[in-house]
Amino acid sequence: MTDWNEWHASYDDPASQLSRRLRLIQELIEGWLDRTAPKPVRVLSVCAGDGRDLLQVLRRRADADRVTATLLEYDDKNVARAQAWAAETNARIEVRQVDAGQGGAYEGAVPADLVLLAGVFGNISDEDVRAVIRALPSMCSDDALVIWTRHRRAPDLTGSIRSWLAAEGFVEESFTAPRAAMFTVGAHRFDGTTETWVRDRELFRFTR
Repeated sequence: MTDWNEWHASYDDPASQLSRRLRLIQELIEGWLDRTAPKPVRVLSVCAGDGRDLLQVLRRRADADRVTATLLEYDDKNVARAQAWAAETNARIEVRQVDAGQGGAYEGAVPADLVLLAGVFGNISDEDVRAVIRALPSMCSDDALVIWTRHRRAPDLTGSIRSWLAAEGFVEESFTAPRAAMFTVGAHRFDGTTETWVRDRELFRFTR
């Protein structure tokens, strides 16, 4: 299986695809925080890694104290790094060392106003991608934003993901697929009705 702590080393190169993807995600988070100010908001990050997409943004914002966030991550080194960065913000952040594929990991963290699914859809089966999207209405509060990523290696699933999100009541706000890069970043707003979270279920398993 992938060493997900070592995987983060690509961020050290500002020209890497991973760094470019990170900047796009952070721009979306920053814009969302600007739009929702000054109300309190709740954030959920699934398979958060070391949480740098969210935490680096919060560390530079004076209004971070209105944010309550739950980060779900399995790798112990990533968890430790996320906890250290979280301590440098004014936000209320819980970093849980859990398997985000299990429904119980989400207890008390949903529904959220922002759901981050960065690095999830590219590492699970197509069937599990569909299962996660079906579960999103129970992860999201009214008008919540979901930010997701997926590679475009064949067979490119991004078209199906966008259709599945629409079928579950999500409105696409942006979809970025840069030239000379394999990654995509999508942002979809929830326009449906929040459903009850089902705790006792398996959402997905990582395939690598």
